[in-house]
Amino acid sequence: MTPRIRPYRTTDAEALAALFHRAVHVGTAGAYTAEQRAAWAPRVPEVSAWDARLAMATTFVAEVDGKSAGFMTLDPDTGYIDLAFVAPEMAGQGVGRALYGAIEEAARGAGCLILTTAASAVARPFFEAMGWDVIAREEVTRNDVALHRFQMRKDLTP
Repeated sequence: MTPRIRPYRTTDAEALAALFHRAVHVGTAGAYTAEQRAAWAPRVPEVSAWDARLAMATTFVAEVDGKSAGFMTLDPDTGYIDLAFVAPEMAGQGVGRALYGAIEEAARGAGCLILTTAASAVARPFFEAMGWDVIAREEVTRNDVALHRFQMRKDLTP
């Protein structure tokens, strides 16, 4: 199974909002409590706001058998990866790697010298496998609940 990677389209917003919510509530269950997951993603994002967020970034979508399997966003001006989510049932099947390959290629094409992200406890090992370094562990508050995450970076200089 090789995912098809393509640019984001507005028509993807609803499916990706649902995928994000499911990835937080199911995919991170081993690393975050139910209270933390509910604070992180209390509901499926509103479609038009989600579309605006995804459309303002360089966003790639992974499809498997015509269905959304994951997505990843990049701010090509700063090199920041804001969102990186894979459908829980597709975890460990190469979807994240395929998306990341497209993101890193786009970043290099945009002249980014450094990539950064704030990775969840679930995403941290993935990014480390892609050659990223942890800069710091941090606590953030979402809806009055503390969540831990990791500031990470990857140097793209030749």
